[in-house]
Amino acid sequence: MRADASTTPEQACPIAPVVDLVFSRWTTPILWVLNEFGRQRFVELERRIGSITPKVLTQRLRQLERDGLLIRTYHAEVPPRVEYEISDLGRSLAPLFATLADWSTANLPKVEEARSAYDSAS
Repeated sequence: MRADASTTPEQACPIAPVVDLVFSRWTTPILWVLNEFGRQRFVELERRIGSITPKVLTQRLRQLERDGLLIRTYHAEVPPRVEYEISDLGRSLAPLFATLADWSTANLPKVEEARSAYDSAS
């Protein structure tokens, strides 16, 4: 199918909605941590991710729960405890993440070389 002026981005590139969903800022680190380390409390996620603010982490967790990529479990105890875990839908992204990790190991040095070559030619 050839794109024309009326073609939506989703029609032109059918993976665009997936990229927007999975690769928005902080989504990938959150899902990676939950996939690698299992169920986590808020403070554990915050520590493992590092530079994310509590406000942004809260927003991203809510969005990921809404999207069905993670499960939030509230434990009514004193003090209250909330845990997050990756859902089966979120876990289904693991092969994609593994492929991207392999690609980055093999190709990020080449990207750095290309950048250096470009920068020194400019």
